[in-house]
Amino acid sequence: MHAQTRPRRILPLIILAQFLGTASWFAGNAVLPDLTTQWNLEVDALAQVTNAVQFGFIVGALSFSLLSLSDRFRPSHLFFLCALLGGLINLLTALVAESLAQLTVLRFLAGFMLAGIYPVGMKLAATWFPGGLGRALGFLIGSLALGTAAPHLFASYDQIQWQQVMYTVALLSLVSGVVILLGVGEGPNQLQPAPVRLSQIGGLFKERKLRASALGYFGHMWELYAIWAIAPVWLTAWAQYHQVELNISLASFGIIAIGALGCALGGLWSQNIGSAKVASLMLKISGGCCLLSPLIFEMNGLIATIFWAIWGFSIVADSPQFSALSAQNAPAAAVGTSLTLINAIGFSLTLIAIQISVSLLQTMPVAWIPLLLLPGPLLGVLAMRDLTRANAAP
Repeated sequence: MHAQTRPRRILPLIILAQFLGTASWFAGNAVLPDLTTQWNLEVDALAQVTNAVQFGFIVGALSFSLLSLSDRFRPSHLFFLCALLGGLINLLTALVAESLAQLTVLRFLAGFMLAGIYPVGMKLAATWFPGGLGRALGFLIGSLALGTAAPHLFASYDQIQWQQVMYTVALLSLVSGVVILLGVGEGPNQLQPAPVRLSQIGGLFKERKLRASALGYFGHMWELYAIWAIAPVWLTAWAQYHQVELNISLASFGIIAIGALGCALGGLWSQNIGSAKVASLMLKISGGCCLLSPLIFEMNGLIATIFWAIWGFSIVADSPQFSALSAQNAPAAAVGTSLTLINAIGFSLTLIAIQISVSLLQTMPVAWIPLLLLPGPLLGVLAMRDLTRANAAP
């Protein structure tokens, strides 16, 4: 479909829906400080709540892919159903959750429903932008970063209770489904199903370029969600050390939200220098931030603010480029299997990185923990050398 015949509202509405729907992702993290006080939780609760969503998303994504749900049903209807159920789960969280065990189960279910929002929304975009999805990826994944940050913004108001944050997230999820159902629908480009075949898995990583982009993505994922999870702890410790007042929720929102700008600008830069070079550059910058974390912890507010703005910008700016590289380098007959496997491994790595990072909070200063995440971006950069030399284009 030519741009001039495609309604101009489509991309903004998909971006809006992705933003609203993914607000559920870190909702548990945003309300956890209040729950830690009210329920007398230990520090390990941070890993448990965060990983419940991650694990739910992994199970959901694999289930949706193996059952080919987005091929069997209209993606807009599937998106709406998952957004509706996700909203109900968040509403239920506010109404009935009274323990960490209950919260963990509900966060798992919320993560499962996110598998019908984020990936399915991407597929919907592909039906509208068959030749220009690469240009849209930066905005689409940027909306994910903004949505992930949103609950921290809601929680930043002193007068708001944790249940009200969950009510708001529930409402946003419902609205996201309505936006897709009534405002977007499927585009004119009928995609061929991309089935997941377990028999294809063994030979996938024999593809040199796919292996390089996948390893780069794995390094990126090892760092990303662990840093997003411990950033509020880092900021709290920094504020106490320097004896300054700091709205931790608002600062956490800023760190994650600026990643939306990184995704959008990274997508534009990739049109000139290629996705591989943008992804590699962002990995180098975020890896450098891991290395500098202990030093910056000693610095004043202005330097710390600039540091976290750079880290928040770069740490997720490579995500759209890895999506483009994986789709580009996957064998044509195994695109569905490749993307599903790569995403499943990537999110599985986040479970390990988050658990290790949070567990070490009891024995290691939080400013030093990012050094243990540094191997992710470092190995990712090394793995992508062939792609950067080839100046791979999106």
